Amino acid sequence: MKNSATYIKILLAILFFLCLLDMPYGFYEIVRFVALIGFGILAYQASEQKKQTEMIVYGSLALLFQPFFKVALGREIWNFVDMIVGVGLFGSLIMNRTKSQR
Repeated sequence: MKNSATYIKILLAILFFLCLLDMPYGFYEIVRFVALIGFGILAYQASEQKKQTEMIVYGSLALLFQPFFKVALGREIWNFVDMIVGVGLFGSLIMNRTKSQR
């Protein structure tokens, strides 16, 4: 299960960084669906591991990126959110890696 979380975080981070480019609108729609599913899986895994804070963070991100009731933030703010979330996902990978090496 831990490996799947790693792959999901890498995939999502890459997609969020690609959102900083000028992509067709359909790409952003796909990213929203993938983010909803990915963050949903991460929230479920965190719940199974009794990691309440991570579960709330991933659940909140799933709601933010869900494609059904869009949150209109404007391009600049979405770019900022995409960048922060992408960096946060990579940061969580690094933190988990250093914890496991101890």
